[in-house]
Amino acid sequence: MSNNSIKTPCVGLCSTVYGDLVCRGCKRFHHEVIHWNGYDEAAKRAVWLRLEQLLVQVMEAKLEVFDAGRLREQLLQRKIRFVEQQSVYCWAYQLIARGARVIVNLEAYGIVLLPEFRDWDLPQLRDAIDREFFILSEAHYERYIAPGFLEDALGANRIL
Repeated sequence: MSNNSIKTPCVGLCSTVYGDLVCRGCKRFHHEVIHWNGYDEAAKRAVWLRLEQLLVQVMEAKLEVFDAGRLREQLLQRKIRFVEQQSVYCWAYQLIARGARVIVNLEAYGIVLLPEFRDWDLPQLRDAIDREFFILSEAHYERYIAPGFLEDALGANRIL
């Protein structure tokens, strides 16, 4: 994935400064936020890929993108930032995140909600997607990252 369009996943709502281990804005881990500018391109791509995979998992459970060309055209026309190399489900998230209060007909954007979400209004759906994305990011942190930090801390204490 290219980082030419967006250099950082930051959305300007960082909660790591308040002690969160996972940012409620961009869903990166606290150490990724802190060290982002020191990461090489491979490390940045790895973070982007994890975020993309988690978001796509959430989005595919809520909607279907049936016309990627129409969605891309609408994003460009409305000047909504998106990373072209990412999944169309990430594009759909950007659309809903930015336009939930003004979009009347998602089908005009090449998107249809899955049957169990068709009665939801878009702000409600946007908030549910964001919560689920955060929960998945937090679970990933707890499962794969936190144990390593704990081992490092315990290992350092054993040496002393």
